[in-house]
Order: sequence, then C-alpha cells, then structure tokens
Amino acid sequence: MHSRAMFDWNDLKYFLAVARHNSTIAAGKALGLSQSTVQRRLSELERRIERKLVTRQPAGYRLTEFGEALRPYAERVETAVSDLELRVSDTTRDLTGVIRVTCPEPIVYRMTQSTFIDRFHARHPKLRVEFVTSDRYLDLSKGEVDVAFRSGDTEDELVGRKIADSFWAVYASRAYIEQHGRPERIDDLCRYQLVGFDDTLRNHRAAVWLREVAPGAKMSARNNSVLGLVYAVKSGIGIGPLPTALGDAEPDLVCVLGPIPALARSWRLLTHPDLRRTPRIAAFFDFVIEERETLKSVLTG
Repeated sequence: MHSRAMFDWNDLKYFLAVARHNSTIAAGKALGLSQSTVQRRLSELERRIERKLVTRQPAGYRLTEFGEALRPYAERVETAVSDLELRVSDTTRDLTGVIRVTCPEPIVYRMTQSTFIDRFHARHPKLRVEFVTSDRYLDLSKGEVDVAFRSGDTEDELVGRKIADSFWAVYASRAYIEQHGRPERIDDLCRYQLVGFDDTLRNHRAAVWLREVAPGAKMSARNNSVLGLVYAVKSGIGIGPLPTALGDAEPDLVCVLGPIPALARSWRLLTHPDLRRTPRIAAFFDFVIEERETLKSVLTG
C-alpha cells in the first residue's frame, strides 16, 4: 500500500453507499450523484488501496471479504466526520431556538425543582426548553414535540439513550391501611378496592398488569394520568400501582407491594433520527447525558 496519501477519505462514503444499497444506481440516488460518479470513485478507492472491495453479481454488488472487514472502520470514520461537522456547526453559529420536551407531568415539577433546566439555560442562554405535558405518548415523527423523556415501549424509528431505570410498586395511604389492612401478596389485590387508569390509557403497562393479576377486583377510581393516580391513592379510596419516584416522595403513602418486576422499564431520552444531530437537539442530548446522575434521582426517586 502507499505510505502517504493512501486515498481520499471522501471516497469512503461511496464505498459505504454501495455496501448499504448493493447497487451503484441506488447508491448514486442516495448520494444525489450519477451512477458513473459512484463507480469511478469506488474504482479509484480500490486502485489506491490495491484491493478489491466489491464484486459484481447478477443480483447486484456484494462486498469482498476485505470489503466486509473494512466496512466497520469506514463507518467509524463516517460517524467521526459527522460529529466533527456538528461541532464545527455549533461553534460557528449561535445555538438558538426552542426545544419542546414531553414527559409525565409529575416529572416536570421534579425536574424544574432540581435546577436541571436552569443549568441548561445557563449553559445555552439562547436555547429555551418548553415542556409539553401529557400522559399520552406524543408523536415525535409528526413533530408534536422534539424530545421525549419516556419509560416503557418505544417506536423502533426513534433514537436515544437510556438514562435511568423506571420502577413501579403498589401503594396505599396510611388511612386506608388502618381501615382495610394491607395486601401481603399480589394475589391478595382482588380483595381490595383498586385505583387504576381509565380506557384512554388501557394499554399502559400498569393497566394491563392490574387486569392480569386482579381480573375480578373492584375499581374505586379510574384516572387518565399518573398524577391522578397519585391523588386518588392519597385520598384513601383505594390502592394502586405508582412510580416509586412519586409514591416514595409522599409521606402519607406506604409501599405495600413491590417494586413489581413486570412493571420495570428504562427511562430513555428519545428523538426522531432527523432531529438527533441538529445543533439544538444535540446540545440538549449532550447536557442530559452529562447530567445522568442528577436525573436518576429525579426520575427514580
């Protein structure tokens, strides 16, 4: 191989495009270039490194053994260049705009009380976080919000990072326990008045779990939000599952069962792939990842 100026790093993108699409025509369309340009640049890359990277077959192009070995290294270069371009963009223009963030309403209060958002605004004074609260999963692909703090099942198309664990347990008020006692096992739940979600959240994991473990139980209240569950359990009209971060924070509530393994999930910071590397979203992601330890106490108690 050549000892200097081995090849043009830019030619790696043509190699990766062919590797991903198995076709120079499709690779050209993906890159917005002609098929002949892709073929020429790929051939030049092979000439400079003196090794074949692809072979042409009736069904399209396939990577050679050496091409397969080279691919992960080329992808690392691609990622590094993308990150470099993002950092250059960040330093050559001001970070401005609004970041619309969704998460359950009780978490908004805990997050703002922790000064997490204040510190983000101090670091990026021209960026503003705007909370959009909903117990319904807002649609990031439709642009309803930019970023979501979410626990539970997520859409495959979203990208993000795990930042904490989400735990749920069954809680009752002290007054309820004094009057009705407390369940000793999950099987006992069917003998108590329960608090749960209404039909608008019937597919929430807590609602599904209650139907499975206590199918014949009497419901004393149904709510369309996690915060509504907290208030209902605090009122003493029944017992019900709550996030431990909220239940443990209420002095009048007692954890009677759990945490429940079937309700455990991961808290993730999510966004749509089209937004992930935009400067304002990248800045928020970087800050959240840096502050993960602080957020663990906010999200999990």
